[in-house]
Amino acid sequence: MSTVPSRGATPMPLRTQARGPDPGAPLRVALLSYRSKPHCGGQGIYIRHLSRELAALGHHVEVFSGQPYPDLEPGPVLRALPSLDLYREPDPFRTPRLGEYRDWIDALEVAAMWTGAFPEPLTFSLRALRALRERRGDFDIVHDNQVLAYGMLGIARLGLPLVTSIHHPISVDRRIELAAARGLSRLSKRRWYGFVRMQGRVARRAGPVLTGSESSRDDICRDFRVPRPDVHVIPLGVDTRLFHPGRAPRVPGRIVAVASADSPVKGISTLLRAVAKLTTERSAELTVVGKPAPGGPTERLVAELALGDKVRFMSGISDAELAAFIATAEIAVVPSLYEGFSLPAVEHMASGTPLVASRTGALPEVTGDAALLVTPGDAEELAVALRLLHDSAAQRERLSALALRRVQERFAWPAVARATVDRYRSAIGAAAARHGAPPC
Repeated sequence: MSTVPSRGATPMPLRTQARGPDPGAPLRVALLSYRSKPHCGGQGIYIRHLSRELAALGHHVEVFSGQPYPDLEPGPVLRALPSLDLYREPDPFRTPRLGEYRDWIDALEVAAMWTGAFPEPLTFSLRALRALRERRGDFDIVHDNQVLAYGMLGIARLGLPLVTSIHHPISVDRRIELAAARGLSRLSKRRWYGFVRMQGRVARRAGPVLTGSESSRDDICRDFRVPRPDVHVIPLGVDTRLFHPGRAPRVPGRIVAVASADSPVKGISTLLRAVAKLTTERSAELTVVGKPAPGGPTERLVAELALGDKVRFMSGISDAELAAFIATAEIAVVPSLYEGFSLPAVEHMASGTPLVASRTGALPEVTGDAALLVTPGDAEELAVALRLLHDSAAQRERLSALALRRVQERFAWPAVARATVDRYRSAIGAAAARHGAPPC
């Protein structure tokens, strides 16, 4: 394990003696995330903002992560638990050199990849268990950010209280991708998603679960069979320091979507078909903040629809650049087939960008009346909604005002952190009661 301090981080001294019963005492938090993409993907965004706000409340936070590492703000400290990074660009599914192997966990990681599985949650959990076993007296609480692998059960057996965030059960992604797969690819998808069964087993045994919406709570209880009282809803926040209406004028006809470009669950194929319909009679351009695989399904569909000059893809930009770009769009779209929360939706709303979103998962709950909702997967209905907003400045202004009001009322990261700390203290108290020790 290596230490990568965040900018301006000043770690507090770690103590190994038992903590007193003061309910307001600062906590020592180990926050675990097997991969934490800095600028896309909800897990990395969650880690960055939650760790910052926990530190701002006076708690000591150490983020344990594999690659890609999060981009932390001042306060928390990054503890790198490097994997072999088998899926990195530009050489995913690579074969490591012999000198890269460090231990049996690395060998397990490669062997699982070679058989078509996705090993990162399991192997990260084993590395995290090893690291925390050596430092079990240094933390009051461990927070698992959707690792949900067998090593988490070992952490609980160390006597460390554990809470788990499940942004949504990956079983939903598995169902959608299997429904879209054909032939041999269906078999390979089943193998790839083999870790989902492990996640369900761990979710039922690991302790309290945090999630961002009632919709996601329902899915966790149904798919992972977690008892409903064990799942607690804490809506996520948005960084309004970055995401807010911009000073630059909005670009006429600019449509933006922030999504993994090739993931079926994100609905980009539906959006491309809707834009193809729209641009036959309107002047518009779509920008997808995401990177499609060269020659992959998204690139092929762009070519099939002859959208080469109407669609562009953007990746590798900073949060500030993303926020500034979103604020110049006339329309934002979240065309997903499912979302357990959708941080991009809230970021669009905070930017005052009129939003079209799918009527699925948590999106109706998150957006309320501040978006036009359409049937997921229905390109015709999505095209109608895009046409309506493209043609009506009054409709765009109405949705923009509703979105800004909703963000101010409901979504703030400091409130997320305070609610999360309350759950930490409950978990610590429950663990202390089980072991006959005073709670923090």
